[in-house]
Amino acid sequence: METIGSFFEELAKRSSRMNNQVRTPDQQLDKMLQSSTYLQEFQRKHPDMTRDDMLRSLSMIYTAVKEQYCCQKCTALADCPNLVKGHATVLDVANRQVVSAISSCAKFQANEEMQRTQRLMRSYYVSEQTLHADFDGKLEVVVGNQEAVALALRFCDDFTLGKKPKGLYVHGPFGVGKSFLMGAVARELSKHNVQSLMVYVPDFVREIKESIADQSYSGKLEFLKEVPVLILDDIGAESLTPWIRDEILGVILHHRSSKQMPTLYTSNYSLEELEEHLSISNGNRIETTKAMRIMERIRHFVDVCEIEGVNRRLHA
Repeated sequence: METIGSFFEELAKRSSRMNNQVRTPDQQLDKMLQSSTYLQEFQRKHPDMTRDDMLRSLSMIYTAVKEQYCCQKCTALADCPNLVKGHATVLDVANRQVVSAISSCAKFQANEEMQRTQRLMRSYYVSEQTLHADFDGKLEVVVGNQEAVALALRFCDDFTLGKKPKGLYVHGPFGVGKSFLMGAVARELSKHNVQSLMVYVPDFVREIKESIADQSYSGKLEFLKEVPVLILDDIGAESLTPWIRDEILGVILHHRSSKQMPTLYTSNYSLEELEEHLSISNGNRIETTKAMRIMERIRHFVDVCEIEGVNRRLHA
């Protein structure tokens, strides 16, 4: 809040540019009452406030008028000139005295909500477009994805109500909106303060392989094991090794299934095709048993649905 001294200094600077004469407090109050819609509205709400009451709080009123004016002209939060960025002084009345407080603006609140959502919607290597998906308007519901959308919405409802729903396994060809659907799930969960992590599996596997030498992958695995809702995007597209299958994917899924923590998947493969993908050879042997062990931790803990349609990326 400005001091009365700085208030009159500002008045003096303004007045000197016009006619080298400082406005009196009465003149300044009149000027603000004539030009400030905010102050006019404040006066209408508090008709019992006398002119003397307002003059006694002139510096406070000036600060509020100036900051409210800045808010009306504001184009971006980063450009806010007010004393507390994203906030403005607001006036009120208590015991027949003008009092003030600071209140956050809509842009500040929107930014806080965005940051809160980002904290809840963690991701590894997922596109911004996917992370901005939303059931409210941005997700197009068509014949090919109706079942998947219904299952996804039911999952969100059940989980936020404290139930323990199965995860989802959504499969289908390239570009039909599988990842976008999962992005909408993550955003819907964030609205209910549920944390999720969406991982693009091929890039994540590549990162894990690169971090073997310094053992830094262990911290990443702990987060995947413990996050309330894990979304594995494009499983089956990764460059798989027996170590990745058994020591990374197997460990994560074993922990989550034993704790009844839901995992959601997207894939170009059906469950049967994914099992074949996981039967990667170790030497000359096709390890069907180890693949089946992984699939047991997927198949019995998900509802399965297929999304059909044309590749939207080719028609964008």
